[in-house]
Amino acid sequence: MTKPAPSFRQRLKVLLLLIVMIVVLVVAVAGSAYVMRLDGIVREKFEGGRWAIPAKVYARPLVLRADQRLSLSALREELALLNYRVMPGAINPGTFDHQGDTLYLHTRGFAFSDRNEPATLLRLRFRDGRLAELASTERVGSGSMRLEPMVIGGIYPSHNEDRVLIQLKEAPPHLIDALLATEDQNFHNHWGVSPRGILRALWVNTTSGSVRQGGSTLTQQLVKNFYLSDERSMRRKANEAIMALLLEWHYEKQEILEAYLNEVNLGQQGSRSVNGFGLAAQFYFGLPLAELDLPQVALLVGLVKGPSYYNPRRHPERALERRNVVLHNLYNEGRISAPVRDAALRQPLGLIDKPTAATNLYPDFLDVVRRQLRDQYQAEDLSSQGLKIFTTLDPRVQNAAESSLENTVAELRRQGRRLQGLEGVVLAADGTTGELRALVGGTGTFTGYNRAVDASRQVGSLLKPAIYLTALASGQYTWLSPLDDSAVDIVSDTGTVWQPQNYDQISHGVVSLETALANSYNQAAVRLGMTLSLPAVINTLRQLGVSAEMRPYPSLLLGALNQSPLEVLQLYQVMLSGGVRAPLHSIRDVVDARGKSLQQFPIERRQVIDPADAYVLHYGLQQVMRRGTGAAAYQRLPSSAVLAGKTGTTNDARDSWFAGSAGDLVAVVWLGRDDNKPVGLSGGSGALPVWTGMMASLQPLALAPPMPATVAWEWIDAETGRLSAQQCAGAVRIPVSSKGRPQEMTPCASGGVPAFIDDMVNGVLDIFR
Repeated sequence: MTKPAPSFRQRLKVLLLLIVMIVVLVVAVAGSAYVMRLDGIVREKFEGGRWAIPAKVYARPLVLRADQRLSLSALREELALLNYRVMPGAINPGTFDHQGDTLYLHTRGFAFSDRNEPATLLRLRFRDGRLAELASTERVGSGSMRLEPMVIGGIYPSHNEDRVLIQLKEAPPHLIDALLATEDQNFHNHWGVSPRGILRALWVNTTSGSVRQGGSTLTQQLVKNFYLSDERSMRRKANEAIMALLLEWHYEKQEILEAYLNEVNLGQQGSRSVNGFGLAAQFYFGLPLAELDLPQVALLVGLVKGPSYYNPRRHPERALERRNVVLHNLYNEGRISAPVRDAALRQPLGLIDKPTAATNLYPDFLDVVRRQLRDQYQAEDLSSQGLKIFTTLDPRVQNAAESSLENTVAELRRQGRRLQGLEGVVLAADGTTGELRALVGGTGTFTGYNRAVDASRQVGSLLKPAIYLTALASGQYTWLSPLDDSAVDIVSDTGTVWQPQNYDQISHGVVSLETALANSYNQAAVRLGMTLSLPAVINTLRQLGVSAEMRPYPSLLLGALNQSPLEVLQLYQVMLSGGVRAPLHSIRDVVDARGKSLQQFPIERRQVIDPADAYVLHYGLQQVMRRGTGAAAYQRLPSSAVLAGKTGTTNDARDSWFAGSAGDLVAVVWLGRDDNKPVGLSGGSGALPVWTGMMASLQPLALAPPMPATVAWEWIDAETGRLSAQQCAGAVRIPVSSKGRPQEMTPCASGGVPAFIDDMVNGVLDIFR
């Protein structure tokens, strides 16, 4: 008996079932593929380079060694910059205790490329402005200890995120407890999503009007911040849930928690976001995360809910209330006792006034660092590989330079409309090594135009020492050689007459080289330069490192040459450091994220000027400060300090310059207007007060430079420039190089009757006449 054929309805059911099965299969395959794609995204980023870590730029570390010149006040200033706190006994890292001339210091430790400096307790004893004794709980093999260097900025990726990576073990007490008690109490029990939390959030959000509550776990929050955008859609929420499950499937809770601590956004500094608890601790409190106390930890955890809404600097009341919620959560979870909670509730927010983390503290200096790195590193490596760049900047010198420039310029601007647009530059370097200690490219906010490097200005009288150096190096002159400062006419090949005049519009007749330089006499300098020849002066400038084109025009003798302040600093580094050229540089070492040194910048030194000539020139520049155009500096600096320098003023008083040294520190100051209009300031009335203010703040050890064997202090007759003797009238003792020692002697020095005895005899005879 044959089976009846299926009806149309039966065939349609089978077809529909088949279609449903195919659709389910396709959806399952597509869904699996989609989940696999999400899985690949999760694993690739979590196991690869999770973050683009900006290069961190550090100042020089302060080295502590016994018997170094370091005052207690200078060390305390450094500790303040590093946010060390006073604590009896200095029992914790980052603290110190001061008792009389003894300071107990608990360092934080730091991983340098050559060795790790451990956190250790130091006992430092000071005497007469020196660190007389250094004792440590750790063995100090090198006899010295380095404090951790100050972070002065960073080189950031295009998305402008910043963070300081931390490990879970670095989290301070209560941070994890506070985070879980406030954001995800069931963290250790769920698989990435919490159905109960989602339902609770839905109920609160639908029944409580304006009150909103999130149902996301910490894992979901990490996924949202780490992988997804802020888009509000069901598709994004579904992706978030799937990826959270995948993250929990592949990785341990501790790994997820550590990633969260480094990823969560906790603030904003301008256009730059503050990510992770490590950076937030520095941004809000100026401290490493490990040094935070309970109230500070609670404040950071409270910011997770909304760093903008609870911004403690803009909304301190909201932030305080939210912090206290976190403290109550800890108590309710049994993590802290009631007395501990109550004590924490009474504490203020304790924020630092000016955030340093996520901020480029010294953008002008950092700009020079970037320029030095530009040829060796790609921009992406600098902004994403977590490099550490150790620079030569000294924060104390930089702060002193900034403060003196700002204060002096502000005072000058109040003196008249012409000075409203006044700008300035300060540069300072270690004359021995060429390491830049400070660089200020202008007043106010850095705009990208760095006058220290980019401004090209006439240098005026700053070139005059090169003329005198040429004369001294010739062996034909000493500082007491006579020089004519009468009016001078220079006729060019075209018949044009140039008549340079002195700043005071007065001719001073015959003066010594020393007097002419000390008072910056133009007429004397031009006469001397033309006598020596322009090519000879240009050759000296080339030896000193001037690379700009210099045509043999007489106006060059009075500074008709454009240079940047940085180029001027290099010029004076040579002149004031024994004739040794040490190229100026801003970086010591570049270290990768693993602590391996990638590139070091060794100190280079080359003798380019005869040390005897450089020493004798230094004496002449000391006289500028003792009795010449720079003498006002001694009104604020000790008379025992050996200062050397030169003022500079250009035509129509458009530029005010000063370049000089105090000990090893060489500094240059420029004041003027960007539009090159006259400012009416001489080097002594404009730039010199800035230089003096900086040096008065720093009080560097300013000793006389070492004297070469080919130099001797000789008695020279002030009127004739001949060799004289101590007992002879008019004899002055000055340093003279062996080649420049006068051959002729005064009658007194050659064995005749000393002038003062002859005068006494004549005086007695006059009585009896």
